[in-house]
Amino acid sequence: MELRRRRRSGFAAIERRTVALGVAAYAVTAAALLAEFGRVWRRGSAPLPGETDAVLDAAAEAAGETVAVAVSGYRETPRRENALFNLLASFSASFSIARLITYLLRRRKRVGPFRTLRIGERHIHHFVPGILLAFASGAAAILTDDETIEPRLALAFGTGMGLTLDESALLLELDDVYWSREGVLSVQITLAAMSLISATVLGRRVLRRGEAVVLESSGAS
Repeated sequence: MELRRRRRSGFAAIERRTVALGVAAYAVTAAALLAEFGRVWRRGSAPLPGETDAVLDAAAEAAGETVAVAVSGYRETPRRENALFNLLASFSASFSIARLITYLLRRRKRVGPFRTLRIGERHIHHFVPGILLAFASGAAAILTDDETIEPRLALAFGTGMGLTLDESALLLELDDVYWSREGVLSVQITLAAMSLISATVLGRRVLRRGEAVVLESSGAS
């Protein structure tokens, strides 16, 4: 009884650390996005809150300029950096979404179009389409001479990586340990956090290029 209690306590501690690490990664990303929004608002053509009574309209204008900065920066960024950004962003997104959907499926049969897939008595885990997607996009990148499609292939490859690494514990243990103590591998969340933070840092470079195109070309000080 005491051993079982200690195991539950240890598992709860791992879960708390895992959640804390994930929250910290998303907080860094959110803070970076808000900082960029504030930077564009200060440097762009939208009036500052102290200069206008229509604060919501000014905020909407600043938000539009922020989107324009991101789009222009992405277009001005070299193709290889775009591909790396797409890979990191899609990996983070697919990892996070897969975890969320799997968590919700523990309590309900369907989450939108998603449900637990079984063929006979065999449970088809999401690492299966993840591996197929990563293999297919990776092979296409190797076999094709068209470098312009590399950023799009990076999206597919990153998604496949996220789906596969989300169930890396299952592949290592050769058992369905997804929600067990063995399944809460800190390396999974660490990889997700690292990719999310890396995408944020790379995204800042994209946004700086966008600022040079949108803000400076419009004559904003």
